[in-house]
Amino acid sequence: MDSGRMEPTMPVAAVARRLGIAPSTLRTWDRRYGLGPGRHIGGKHRRYGPADVARLELMQRALLRGASTAEAARYALDELPKSVASGELPTRPQPPPPGSRLSDGNVARRLRTVALAMDAFAVQRTLAEAIADAGVLAAWEDVIEPVLTALGAGWEGARAGVEVECLLYECVLAALLRATPVLHSPRNQRPVLLACVPRERDGLPLYVLAATLADRGIGTQLFGRPLPPDALAATVRRSSPSAVVLAARHTESADSRLFADDPRGRPRRRMFAMGPGWCRTPLPARVELLPGLRAAAERLEYVLLGQ
Repeated sequence: MDSGRMEPTMPVAAVARRLGIAPSTLRTWDRRYGLGPGRHIGGKHRRYGPADVARLELMQRALLRGASTAEAARYALDELPKSVASGELPTRPQPPPPGSRLSDGNVARRLRTVALAMDAFAVQRTLAEAIADAGVLAAWEDVIEPVLTALGAGWEGARAGVEVECLLYECVLAALLRATPVLHSPRNQRPVLLACVPRERDGLPLYVLAATLADRGIGTQLFGRPLPPDALAATVRRSSPSAVVLAARHTESADSRLFADDPRGRPRRRMFAMGPGWCRTPLPARVELLPGLRAAAERLEYVLLGQ
């Protein structure tokens, strides 16, 4: 590349949206692992160049393959110079050294321990640290969801009652709400409506999706508690969302009739189904099935903003 030409750079917020993580996570990775921007523009403002972004993408791929945060950071720092020397940025990195995700599972084990001890303050601290370290989506995938799933299945050797489940649920909900940025100028003109279908009671994945979309500058209108079918239809009509995402965890709750057309001919909206409950339910042709939270965030951003 011509040394006289300036490579394009990106601010922290743009890189965070691209990776689907919180800006605070980028700053944490910079502070702890040295994976920050290498350019200073206009005094103290630092911007990410192509190599900086590629290194972060390497780290993110390593996390998805099962590395801890520290392992993924070392892997990205080790691999990028080799790729740059060959004149090609990496696109298919080899798997990092084997290890469990997000600090070798220590965070998940700690969350389990403090939840069983009914230590609400420790639960809150553990959740806040996990989200600050890896972002909402990774913390959900690597720590929160596995612990909630284990709790629902019954932990081996542990006597966990409904009080433990309720405590953890409320702490997780509070942590997700705190991690969701308040958007004063969302990038989408009309909100994305996120709602549980009637008879579903677990709205936590929708809060994860709302926080992830907010990090990308996309505004949502969220109903974590299920609405009756008529109230749901009225909400869709009155709020005129740009997209509707209906979440169903159980097959018996998934009803494709909830995607009925608006007889009043309101502005066109995209319709999406999310959650395992829809996998065996025939959907109308205009309804798209979202395979997971990470794919949902990517797809919604692309559909609404073309990015």
